[in-house]
Amino acid sequence: MRASAFVFDLDGVIVDTAKYHYLAWKKLANELGFEFTKEQNELFKGVSRKRCLEILLDIGGITAAQEQFDRWMVEKNEDYLEYIEKMDASEILPDVPKVVGFLKDRNIPIALGSASKNARPILEKVKLLPSFDAIVDGNDVSKAKPDPEVFLIAAQKLNVAPENCVVFEDAVAGIQAANNADMISIGIGDAQILSEADYNFNDFTEISLAFLESLMSVQA
Repeated sequence: MRASAFVFDLDGVIVDTAKYHYLAWKKLANELGFEFTKEQNELFKGVSRKRCLEILLDIGGITAAQEQFDRWMVEKNEDYLEYIEKMDASEILPDVPKVVGFLKDRNIPIALGSASKNARPILEKVKLLPSFDAIVDGNDVSKAKPDPEVFLIAAQKLNVAPENCVVFEDAVAGIQAANNADMISIGIGDAQILSEADYNFNDFTEISLAFLESLMSVQA
């Protein structure tokens, strides 16, 4: 198996927007009369906004009509957008530009595969949007990870077979989605949590260019 394209998740892989999501969800929870902790926020990794709100309301023991539910989704997103408005290139996680630059120098196609519906504006703010040959985000998919849809669409946009794609992910559901797509999965974060990944690194500072080269050579 030879890696000929790479797909990046966004939150927790390229930038850490989880902190802004947490602040927006916490604000909504407080308005609804209950606390929302950082530990509970871990349940939201790699999960769609709709599912996150469902989990939040379960935590608070709150039920809502569809109209109210939709209003809360919009409110949360507006708060989140306010937080990310000031993002810039300094928010890119360490050594991500090193890896992206290495791939671009070798004309290896790269795509974004994210559940975030704000992926494009975030990439634009941190000045990485031009680096990606394809963007697949929450506006393009109907099935959430661990369904492989987001990554399969990315492979299709890059015109590369799924088995020749490598995925960088920080969430269990994302690793499962990559595996379900028959792609090479690289976990970014706690190896015990992301134990289903083919390879594990705490962050991109641990990923050597020699390792990337090895993925692009023919494997037995």
